Amino acid sequence: MSLQPQAIPAIPQETARVARAIFPLGNRYMQLRDELGTIYTDEQFVPCYPAGGQFAEQPWRIALLLVMQYMENYTDRQAAEALRTRIDWKYVLSLELTDPGFDFSLLSEFRQRLLAGGQEEVLLNTLLQLCRERGWLKERGKQRTDSTHVLAAIRTMNRLECVAETLRAALNSLAVVVPDWLRAQVPGEWYERYGTRTEEYRFPKEATKRQALTEQIGADGWALLRVIRSRDAPSWLSEVPAVEVLRRVWVQQFWIDEGVVRWRSDQNIPPASILISSPYDPEAHLSIKRSTVWTGYKVHLTETCDEDLPHLLIHVETTSATTQDMEMTGTIHQALEDKHLLPAEHAMDTGYVDGEHLVTSQNTYGVELLGPVTSSPSWQAKAGQGFDHAGFTIDWQAKQASCPQGKISRKWTLKQDGTTPEVIRIQFGKQDCLACLCRSQCTTASSNPRQLVVRPQAQFEAIQAARQRQHTQEFKERYAMRAGIEGTISQGVRAFDLRRSRYIGLAKTHVQHVITATAINVSRLLAWVMGVPLDGTRVSRFAALAA
Repeated sequence: MSLQPQAIPAIPQETARVARAIFPLGNRYMQLRDELGTIYTDEQFVPCYPAGGQFAEQPWRIALLLVMQYMENYTDRQAAEALRTRIDWKYVLSLELTDPGFDFSLLSEFRQRLLAGGQEEVLLNTLLQLCRERGWLKERGKQRTDSTHVLAAIRTMNRLECVAETLRAALNSLAVVVPDWLRAQVPGEWYERYGTRTEEYRFPKEATKRQALTEQIGADGWALLRVIRSRDAPSWLSEVPAVEVLRRVWVQQFWIDEGVVRWRSDQNIPPASILISSPYDPEAHLSIKRSTVWTGYKVHLTETCDEDLPHLLIHVETTSATTQDMEMTGTIHQALEDKHLLPAEHAMDTGYVDGEHLVTSQNTYGVELLGPVTSSPSWQAKAGQGFDHAGFTIDWQAKQASCPQGKISRKWTLKQDGTTPEVIRIQFGKQDCLACLCRSQCTTASSNPRQLVVRPQAQFEAIQAARQRQHTQEFKERYAMRAGIEGTISQGVRAFDLRRSRYIGLAKTHVQHVITATAINVSRLLAWVMGVPLDGTRVSRFAALAA
């Protein structure tokens, strides 16, 4: 028997009558159903279910409930309770007034089905398709992108707390799957040492005692790993996720010195992009951006910003906290191309813009990347005197450069190793440089000749043009549209808890961000349909006196 999606039921008459009596002018959820319909259909979610049988609950209803849940920033339990008690929600979901709803665990199960079936993007993309059909969304308009940090659903721990808690987490997992085997392996003092949650205040403050405790924890963890790998242990124990995390953490934090487990120094641990910060979410990493320090992830939001249309979030990327914005520019444009939603103008900040992206965005995607590039890092440019790159004339065909004094370069070397951006190293003659009267304005090297390190021609010229352009009034007026993305992030943070992950792991956090973007879009569309104007930039009462 094949899976047969059910038809979407009409709103029950009694539900509609009571809802209209209580909300004679309607409310935003009734407006959602009246203006946007049910948005989803059962057929869209068939890949998430087995091929036979029938749905226990219609998927379109659960999908729409997820969006409504995020519009209210409810937990799963709160959303299930609202479904049982709120008449306007029953109106939206075509339920009888006496319908008891369903258990809150169904929401978690549905999100897991979306992940397993690769259908998480359906929630946002279906709404975007509806907007396209209504004329609210178009390709080749104006868009803007920015990112913000996301805190993982874990507590922050220092290195010692992390290793102790990792060992405790492994012991707790083994206590569930092989309790009798574990009881025979662990010494009695482990129950006191790892029986309760690890806290910094429990650790000794004296350096020597703290070091002794650290090495004791290291030895205990290594002993546990050793017995797990012994012949007498069940062969599958090493495949328990918590045990694998224990192994990885011990490799990162300890080393073996003649059979003794030693604590690694701060200079001898892996980079933050690899280092596990918590055993409960190994994908959450520590990152620092200016004054912000966090452990978790990063979310990149792209929205439309055409003046005559609603501003809609059209793409969401969730990455590791250590992923640089510069790495995401091409990924975002490729995703927009796949959706047939590439912009004509794309406003991004300096973190997303460099020579390669300026060229690729225009040549590959036909997108004008509107954003400032970093200033020249040379000391001459920073000091505002001397000869920086702009003072040299480059003949790309002849593979030569001439300095402000007319001397011609002697070497032209292309550096391309596949791991760093392609650059060209240009070197001038040593005798020419040493005899030059303007040497102090050109280089601070005592005996070496001047060298230039530049990007390939197209990128070099794009960067130089961008540096000239970004100081003009025209650029400042055009680039002003990017500021609106800050308001979107503020809305996401204040009304939708965007900066806090509800779930464990990168994939589940991305599902959260997709649903959040969908909920923000629904809220904005309802405001657009009802004629609610966009909020302007807030100005304090004192600042307003200067207007």
